[in-house]
Amino acid sequence: MTALAKTIPLEQYFAGRDPLARTLFDAVSAAVLSIGDAEVRVTTSQIAFRRQRSFAWTWLPGQYLSGSVAPLVLTVDLDRFDTSSRWKEVVEPTLNHFMHHLELHSADDLEPGVLACLREAWAQAG
Repeated sequence: MTALAKTIPLEQYFAGRDPLARTLFDAVSAAVLSIGDAEVRVTTSQIAFRRQRSFAWTWLPGQYLSGSVAPLVLTVDLDRFDTSSRWKEVVEPTLNHFMHHLELHSADDLEPGVLACLREAWAQAG
């Protein structure tokens, strides 16, 4: 049995961080919730959006990487490899679960193609 990560308040997750990261998270959250209902689960390492399973995450790359990094990363789980050049990296940790990582520098990075991928991931998670 896998233990669930301890949840924390959203304010604690962003405490002491670049305020732009919170602004970008709010834009991601609004985009996800405009698609439909989703649970938001905040842990010390990431914020997950869930239906029957998680389908998108945001995380702070500065927690893990040094140097100049994006304020926030959006990860979207699709059952296919999206070949768009928008993604910083795409990995397949398990069969047919392709994790698409997008560096967010402004709300404009949530362009229509990204929103379509979020809708697809949301639908697959239900």
